[in-house]
Amino acid sequence: MSDPTFKQRARYWFDNTMSKGTKALIGWLTVITLALTAIGALFLVVVNDADGFVGTLWKSFIHILDAGTITGDDAGGPAMVVMFITTIGGLVILSSLVGVLTTGLDAKLEELRKGRSLVVEKDHTVVLGWSDQVFIVISELVEANESEKRAVIAILADRDKVEMEDEIRTKIADLKSTRVVCRTGDPADPDSIGLVNPSQAKSVIILTSAEEDPDAQLVRSLLAVTQGGNGIKCHVVGAVAEGRNLPAARLAGGRAAHIVDANDLMARLMVQTCRQSGLSVVYTDLLDFGGDEIYMVEEPGLFGRPLSQALHSYRTSSFMGVLTKEGRCIINPPTSASLQPGDKLILLAADDSAIVLDGSRPVIDESVIVARADAGNRPERTLILGWNAMSRTILEQLDQYVAPGSVTDVVTDHPDAPEAVRKIGPTMRVQGLNFKEDDTTDRVLLESLNPGSYNHIIALCSDDVAPQLADSKTLVTLLHLRDMAQRSNSRFKVVSEMADDRNRTLAQVTQADDFIVSDKLISLLLTQTAENPHLSQVFGQLFSPDGSEIYLKPAEHYVRPGVPVNFYTVAESARRRGETAFGYRVVALAKQAPNYGVHLNPDKGLQFMLQPGDKIIVLAED
Repeated sequence: MSDPTFKQRARYWFDNTMSKGTKALIGWLTVITLALTAIGALFLVVVNDADGFVGTLWKSFIHILDAGTITGDDAGGPAMVVMFITTIGGLVILSSLVGVLTTGLDAKLEELRKGRSLVVEKDHTVVLGWSDQVFIVISELVEANESEKRAVIAILADRDKVEMEDEIRTKIADLKSTRVVCRTGDPADPDSIGLVNPSQAKSVIILTSAEEDPDAQLVRSLLAVTQGGNGIKCHVVGAVAEGRNLPAARLAGGRAAHIVDANDLMARLMVQTCRQSGLSVVYTDLLDFGGDEIYMVEEPGLFGRPLSQALHSYRTSSFMGVLTKEGRCIINPPTSASLQPGDKLILLAADDSAIVLDGSRPVIDESVIVARADAGNRPERTLILGWNAMSRTILEQLDQYVAPGSVTDVVTDHPDAPEAVRKIGPTMRVQGLNFKEDDTTDRVLLESLNPGSYNHIIALCSDDVAPQLADSKTLVTLLHLRDMAQRSNSRFKVVSEMADDRNRTLAQVTQADDFIVSDKLISLLLTQTAENPHLSQVFGQLFSPDGSEIYLKPAEHYVRPGVPVNFYTVAESARRRGETAFGYRVVALAKQAPNYGVHLNPDKGLQFMLQPGDKIIVLAED
């Protein structure tokens, strides 16, 4: 092949120059303008040298910039022709310049719309991904950042920047002191993640993807964040949808990541809640930023003293446990143990400013304290209506809680349930497992099951249909159960799962004991952990069947009902039983939103009255 000609080389050079964008086009128009000005001036000098070259140069330049200037020319003949040609050339140049500037401005606006500029912030919270969880996370972070003047949340998702901002404004009316910045990009691409400046963030929250395999997306995002060269120093939180992917996710995230198993966590909560009405309200209050929160506090004034003193040393804060100097979290520790230097108290308080050491002596009324042991566990009957990915874990967890001789019946028309129940049946240690394949929305079927004979009923959302349809079927089942309970003048202990938090209000009509919204609770947990990574250990222990957990126990086991009492006395009664009390529930208010009768972290000095059937909320081993 012969060497390129001069024309080809020139054309190649010109094409490369033009490909540089708006700046190159403006540069070429400037060069053409100057060239046309010089040529016009040169011709004017030749035909009419009255103004000299400098004056003629200026005159030519004015004709190029302003076409109306030609109307004031009084020269005739060749000079008029030169000025006319120069003016026409100027019109072409100015039209081209306007077109270039308009195109460049549109391109710049489009670039800004795409959200591809760097987020120049520090100590902000980064959210990777987009789902319904994002609105819960933003709402909680807004509450958490209310005391900060310039809090920032940076969101990176594979969606249009303006659409994200509009949807956030629509669903979250008041952002208070928090500013939300959206960027468009792949939340698993290191270059895109770099746009939200994670290297200077205080935490990174990875949302559960809506893709077919959300755990694969999570692992990719973890690798992109922690191994992508962004210099991550903050902690990263996320949740896997399937427990078998937890080791891979934790390996991808490294030490900086706190990864939870969403299905396992919700299954544990479902089992605990079905056996204790009101527990989901307690967990929601602990997990959100709207009420009382868990704080880690170092209290040098209590070093070397028994933890029983720490229990009564805070009037407006509730003692829950200890975070040792080695980083080990102990919930409901023996109160005879002493607090060591470097240890931190785990306290429940309305705000960190409310944690004040009370030097006064607590007032404990010995006359109302009841010394009564709990009744032993008895065999239970549990009915599970529906099936989803966490059903297997629910059965495994039930087997760890119920007494020998208990029976669990599963009724569902989910296609995966028969084979799953067949495999898990032989692994049950203390409970019997029965299965019936049928439609849980069928009234005749529900009546044949005699739901009043069960100690606990769990209604699950099926995951083989769309979330809204799953919630609709669950609502139909709950309404049937409510009607059956009213007709038989009895009460069923029902715990239900909602896929969408917006349907929880509708579900209140069914009068079930508790509603669990999986996505909401997982979102709350991730947000709390992002703000305080030590809380992952606290909630890990609370949700585990080993060690101490949250229980709602009869108030008459602790103090005499119908007698004025303060919470110092209630806490002391619980301490003598090896338990830690941090709230109570008034059963008469169990149907009233938003607290449903639950009072966490009450003022220990104020008196109140408990009635038979009310509950004390405690941390206990059983």
